[in-house]
Amino acid sequence: MTTFSMMSEARNGASSLRRMPGARVILAAAAMLGTATAGVAQYNTGGSDAFLPSAVRSASTVPSNGDVNPYGVAFIQNTFLTGKGPLQHGDILVSNFNNKNNLQGTGTTIVDIPANGGKPTLFFQGQAPLGLSTGLGTLQYGYVLVANLPTSDGTSNTAKAGSILVINNQGKLIQTVSESAIDGPWDMAVVDNGDRATVYVANALNGTVSRIDFGVTSQGIFQIDRATIASGYMHQGDPAALFDAPTGLVYDKRTDRLFVASTLDNLVFAVPQASTRTSSAGPGYIVYDDATHLHGALAMAEAPNGHLLVTNNDVINSDPNQPSEIVEFTKDGDFVKEIPVDPNQGGSFGLAVQVNDDGTATLAAVDDNTATLTVWTLTK
Repeated sequence: MTTFSMMSEARNGASSLRRMPGARVILAAAAMLGTATAGVAQYNTGGSDAFLPSAVRSASTVPSNGDVNPYGVAFIQNTFLTGKGPLQHGDILVSNFNNKNNLQGTGTTIVDIPANGGKPTLFFQGQAPLGLSTGLGTLQYGYVLVANLPTSDGTSNTAKAGSILVINNQGKLIQTVSESAIDGPWDMAVVDNGDRATVYVANALNGTVSRIDFGVTSQGIFQIDRATIASGYMHQGDPAALFDAPTGLVYDKRTDRLFVASTLDNLVFAVPQASTRTSSAGPGYIVYDDATHLHGALAMAEAPNGHLLVTNNDVINSDPNQPSEIVEFTKDGDFVKEIPVDPNQGGSFGLAVQVNDDGTATLAAVDDNTATLTVWTLTK
């Protein structure tokens, strides 16, 4: 069992939990507080097993064309085929949703934040309008997948269905995946299994979650199957956030559950049998209902200790005393702690977590108020 020590703690608080009538929450033992399960790191923080650490690095996410409003975050894992391209293992990619005029749904760029602490560089620039959303992930074959939700004027009134772009390790667009299972892709969870991959898509335009199964080769990806596996999430256009809709997705392979952060519902749901179901079971069942700490549940990631981390959009259930928070909670719905990304509201959005070869863990999260990426490191 690996034990980690945190550099500092964020503030604590109480939790509130409500589940749908009759629903049973099946817990992964490794996700429970204090559980000592083989292969799962437990985080000792002086009486707390929380993951959230203190920030150690910040970098600009603004490329040369002036795009702002960073959304998606993804690490270049050690299994990623870098080839002779610009990406290096440990780099962090950030997708931009707005153009230099701050029009939502018009950003076209992905920025590479080097692992060695060097200056951020432009990795990809597509043809406007794109609106590269929070949906950003990688495949070990050397592909970067990014979702886009384009608008023509920066408002939800002109939002289009969008697509998923497939970009190679040289920063070149090689494929565009457009089909009915993709309807305003607001976020994604990419499950990489080598020659096969599954992409879960949160759709802002219709309040559903889709699963698309792909084959992966050195020539690109090809679709094998698709299904709408969850539906009924509240969704609406929003002048401040463009959309309040299902966003953050985390797939738990051990229990075959997909966790869904639904912003307008201000809840986190779990969808059972996520990898095999062929139809929707509604939104799933509620695993986290916490009006004290959730203020428009947004993007989501899983920490190495099995907890879930969710950001807040600060539009829904707003609290000026808790601005731009990342909230950590267990998979059985217990609040652990939270840290702010920005002293003002509306800064937190995309985030990602990586466990490094040396046993440390890294959390990276964007601040779209300042167009920066903040990196936190958890040490042994």
